[in-house]
Amino acid sequence: MSTIREIPEVAGLDAPRGLVRIPPELDVPLTDRVRQILDTKEFRRLARISQLGLVSLVYPAAIHTRFEHSLGVYRLALLYLKQLSHDERFVEAIRPADAETFIVAALLHDLGHWPFCHPIEDIRLPGVPEHELFANSFLLEGEIADLLRSEWKINPRDVVTLLSDKPRDPKSRILQSMLSGPIDIDKMDYLARDSLHAGVPYGRHFDQSRLLGSLCLNMAGDGLAITDKGKTAAEMMVFARYVMFSEVYWHHAVRSATAMLQRAFYLLHSDLEFDSLLRLTEGPMIAALTEAAGQSPARDLLNGLFGPSRRLYKRVEQFSYFERRDLYDQLSHRPYPWLVACGEHFAALASAALGRVVAPHEVLFDAPPVGREVEFNIEIYFPKQRHYRLLGEVSPMIKTLAREQFDDYVKRVRILAHGRVAEDLRGLGNVSALVEQAIARMA
Repeated sequence: MSTIREIPEVAGLDAPRGLVRIPPELDVPLTDRVRQILDTKEFRRLARISQLGLVSLVYPAAIHTRFEHSLGVYRLALLYLKQLSHDERFVEAIRPADAETFIVAALLHDLGHWPFCHPIEDIRLPGVPEHELFANSFLLEGEIADLLRSEWKINPRDVVTLLSDKPRDPKSRILQSMLSGPIDIDKMDYLARDSLHAGVPYGRHFDQSRLLGSLCLNMAGDGLAITDKGKTAAEMMVFARYVMFSEVYWHHAVRSATAMLQRAFYLLHSDLEFDSLLRLTEGPMIAALTEAAGQSPARDLLNGLFGPSRRLYKRVEQFSYFERRDLYDQLSHRPYPWLVACGEHFAALASAALGRVVAPHEVLFDAPPVGREVEFNIEIYFPKQRHYRLLGEVSPMIKTLAREQFDDYVKRVRILAHGRVAEDLRGLGNVSALVEQAIARMA
């Protein structure tokens, strides 16, 4: 009977050939059966979908793709398996066949992503699927499904279950914690990779090797934990995530671009055919949205993002957990249609105050979406004492950045306006009062 370390892809980590190089100077082992998946049209489309989408309007080199990220996550999956193959409880729970399913799930975890996926998902429009479920159409039938059956001896349904279903047994909980948990292969790759391509240091200031070397199972034996040797590295990973959200993902200009795309999509969504649109790659999707916009207000928003000149909306006012907490609480985590309606009331009030028309689409309310970021906590095993404790119990930083609500520390409510009205709105000096009036009209 083969072992986890004898799985061809895991063994390939130490092979001198059959490798492909990805940034930053990482060798990724490719077997024939992996190459066959990479060459399918369903997977190749990820090479034409950027990982960070609109972030490149602010950080110009952040144009890396979901394809590159998927290879990075796949490589980390092999490293996790190699490390955990030394853990007796892990080997008892996870058979080599389970490990192979995990490898495939890691490689295919982003298969259901479409261009600008997260901003579009965040506004929660009827008919827009979750990307995890959208992946099923690529996984359950077609070329990839055929390869899983013939080359991997894997039922495609098992991959779907691992990626999107709630775990029902210890084995599934272990594997899902490796795919999506406090210290999962997805976060470990995207934090470092996004940081590298954005040209900022924040997401790379945690010790991946130390974290990998400290992986073990939790006290219950149904999820990942780390030994005390990985404590500092885990703390630094939490801090890296915090700073990446603060300085990159929720940078005010990135959020301006995001708000513009969301409003354009919202204005157009009733005329869009989602199943075909979401299968497009980035360029064709932009073209399809622009065509659907015609000469409507959505056209102005899209041209500001994708036209010959970048014209992002300007920040007029912002509220946070620490600045005007009352307005932040009233506007954050609201359903998107509510925010749109509130912004329209604000535009009407601003029109009266300025003595000229401010069009509804010229003012955007950008706020933390309904869904919250997952909180971070993980068990730490102390071998000398032979007991486990939660990281948040032994780390003041984790207690602050994980136990407290992560969203409230890194996200802001922002009032954004077209350049032709932003300066005039600032000149009023009472933007907050107009926001209060707009909120009152929503009652």
